[in-house]
Amino acid sequence: MRPLLAVLAAVLAGCAPQPPAPPVSENAFVGRQTCAGCHANEDRLWQGSHHDLAMQEATEATVLGDFEGTTLTHFGTTSTFFRKNGRFFVRTDGPDGTLQEFPIAYTFGVAPLQQYLVEMPGGRLQTLPLCWDVEGKRWFHLYSEAVPAGDPLHWTGPNQNWNYMCAECHSTGVRKGYQAAENVYKTTWSEIDVSCEACHGAGSKHVAWAKGDRKEDGKGFEIRLKDSGRGTWIADPATGLGKRLAPRVTTNEVETCGRCHARRTVIQESQGPALLDSHRPALLEPGLYHADGQIDGEVYEYGSFLQSRMYHEGVTCSDCHEPHSQTLKRSGDALCTHCHSAPKLDGHDNHQNVQCVDCHMPEKTYMGVDGRRDHSLRVPRPDLTVKIGSPNACNDCHSDRSAKWAAAKVEEWYGPRKPHWGEALHAGQYAAVATDPEVPGIARATALSRMRSGPENVIESGLRDPDPLVRLGGILATESLEPEARLRLASPLLTDPVRGVRIEAARILAGDGAPLAEYQSAQETNSDRPEALLNLGWLAALRNDLAGAEASYRKALRLDPGFAPAYVNLADLYRLQGRDAEGEALLRQAPDNAAVHHALGLLLVRLGRLDEALPELARAVELAPGEARYAYVYEVALSERRP
Repeated sequence: MRPLLAVLAAVLAGCAPQPPAPPVSENAFVGRQTCAGCHANEDRLWQGSHHDLAMQEATEATVLGDFEGTTLTHFGTTSTFFRKNGRFFVRTDGPDGTLQEFPIAYTFGVAPLQQYLVEMPGGRLQTLPLCWDVEGKRWFHLYSEAVPAGDPLHWTGPNQNWNYMCAECHSTGVRKGYQAAENVYKTTWSEIDVSCEACHGAGSKHVAWAKGDRKEDGKGFEIRLKDSGRGTWIADPATGLGKRLAPRVTTNEVETCGRCHARRTVIQESQGPALLDSHRPALLEPGLYHADGQIDGEVYEYGSFLQSRMYHEGVTCSDCHEPHSQTLKRSGDALCTHCHSAPKLDGHDNHQNVQCVDCHMPEKTYMGVDGRRDHSLRVPRPDLTVKIGSPNACNDCHSDRSAKWAAAKVEEWYGPRKPHWGEALHAGQYAAVATDPEVPGIARATALSRMRSGPENVIESGLRDPDPLVRLGGILATESLEPEARLRLASPLLTDPVRGVRIEAARILAGDGAPLAEYQSAQETNSDRPEALLNLGWLAALRNDLAGAEASYRKALRLDPGFAPAYVNLADLYRLQGRDAEGEALLRQAPDNAAVHHALGLLLVRLGRLDEALPELARAVELAPGEARYAYVYEVALSERRP
């Protein structure tokens, strides 16, 4: 037995028992009408809600856009919206770039914008970027630049595919049904919109319980959303702050909402009690979040809310939002003063005619007209704008003033600000963030995921954290460790109770005999995406199935001809087989990408063609100046050329 495998065997021998396989549910979807028989009030609230209208067949009653021959011109392409034979149509650029007529199959959403779905071959539904501004009564295009046919972002491409990108969160009981061999979808749903069982789970066992079969635990629900603690809030008269009368017992409600209200990747179609059982949420990555955790990209609410003090004090989504109508439970500041004493808070911000949310939940506009509020519910920190460049709510209003002015005013009113974990994260002080118990779990997980050289005790502490997201970050941190340390630290997580954590541990330890069935299943769930096919190709190569690896990489390139990682991995597979000539031809037809140029440069060096290699290595450095490895290899190659 290899030494590392011996270590793995020894570690696993001392682990907790293997986690049980996910239960095979016999629950069946019963439909909203069945639920409404007993829950008429909840059904009444739900009707007309954004969940109810999340997706509908395109009819006179559901289509809000102007289809009376109106046009929209975007970067030289004029799209026309019209009716014909009782149906709604758009004439726009198709998959080959030419103008074609497409019937509208479904509406998507209802406010503040409405999108439209078009049926395409292979069971695909594609989302048009031509949207109707419901309030402004106008057509607009989602993109601020031209996106030609063939680009993954073109509306006919994979990144605007409803089956993968949208279906799970706009309908109930969705099964994507991707058939990899034929490259077609056979997607099904139990209900077209977001109905009762989208949140509560399939209801047949609950119906049996309601009819008198009391054998079912939890009233027949696989996941109970109602917290058994008393979710009652009062205003503490001494501080004016909200106080929960009993601690929150579970996070099931927030985790369930997070399945759709998070930036995440699906790893299993069936729902689990923890979000990480079925999805992997994004961490606080640049481009998604600012350095202090404020929203930047389209990340929805979950990752922000996890950062908030309110979440950690026990607030749940339904404390503010009526869960069936999705409306706020109270309007304006009354929503906040229900828990926070108004007399204590009056004038605390030295402002007049400003709502709480303007300062503590600043808004950012997505999709052209959709204003969404940051749910981290933070105190405005203009000093962080000065220090690390993150935005602040003060300058949203006082745009004619500098961040330094705003920071000075805040300090004048409230005194010096305490250090924020975003400063340490921005400065690369990852161990300090990862070990601070006052820092939100998602920030500690992010810090761990960025660690490259330990210390091991910090990583080990993260791997033992009760928060599965922190454990996930800890596993990512082990990737840069020496093999034996990685094996020793990460292998106990192969039996973690949360599926997403186990999968990541298996990936990290894949070369050392770790079980990979769950990891493979997660990739197969997304085998309609080039990223998952890249991972399946890597897995096949790991098992010495070189033909299977090549097939996966080539399928990834068929799905997305611009997907650079597949070119690099396939060329490396050819290297292992002594097929460098084919690898060179492949890389020369790949997109202008730093990793591609680096791989081609290395290939040419191996072939003894240094003069040809240098421009490729130089181009890699030019495209990715922050990648130290590219710069080092280029410098070594230059030194070989010098006399």
